[in-house]
Amino acid sequence: MKKLFALAVLAVSMIMAGCGEKTSSQSFQNVDITGAAFAKDFALTDHTGKPRTMADFRGKVVVMFFGFTQCPDVCPTTMAEMAGVMKALGPRADQVQVLFVTVDPERDTQPLLAQYVPTFDPRFIGLYGTPAQTAAVAKEFKIFYAKVPGTDAANYSVDHTAASYIFDKHGKVRLMVPHAKGQAAIVHDIEQLL
Repeated sequence: MKKLFALAVLAVSMIMAGCGEKTSSQSFQNVDITGAAFAKDFALTDHTGKPRTMADFRGKVVVMFFGFTQCPDVCPTTMAEMAGVMKALGPRADQVQVLFVTVDPERDTQPLLAQYVPTFDPRFIGLYGTPAQTAAVAKEFKIFYAKVPGTDAANYSVDHTAASYIFDKHGKVRLMVPHAKGQAAIVHDIEQLL
C-alpha cells in the first residue's frame, strides 16, 4: 500500500511538474537570448543628471535602444515605434521603461537628450556617459558604433547597431529586437514578460 501511495504521489508530482513547465514557458516573436552572458549592467547618467544602473528599473520590463539624436532614420523610427508600443499597452505601459542610450557622447549632451527623448513619450529616459563609459557599455551590450566623417568635424554621422534589447522585471536580458520587426511583435513579447 505504501508503494502504491508513493507511486501515486510520484505520478501526481510528474504531472504537476509538466503542467508547470507548460504554463511558465513563453513564446516570443523576437530573438530569445535568455541566459546570454552579456548585457548585464551599465553605469550612465540620465537626461535629468541622475546616475543610473539597471537596478534602478527592477520591477519593470526594460527596452534599451542605442542611438543618437542626429540620426536621420533608424533612431527616430525606433523611438516612434516604441511610443506606439506604449500606447498599445495602455495602463500596462507604466510597468515598462524605455531607455535611449546615446552612442554620440560628444554631441548628445544632457540638455539635448532632455529635449529629444521625452518628445516621443515623457516616460522615456535618455542615458549618456563619457566617451570611455559609452565604449564600456557598448562593449558589455555587444553594440557596434563608429563615427562616419562628414563635411567637417562637427558634421558627422554614427553607424551603429540598430537592434533593441528587452529585459525582464528582474533586470535579465531576454530578447533582441531587430530593427523594423514591427510594433505588434514587441507588444506581444512585452506582454509575455509582464
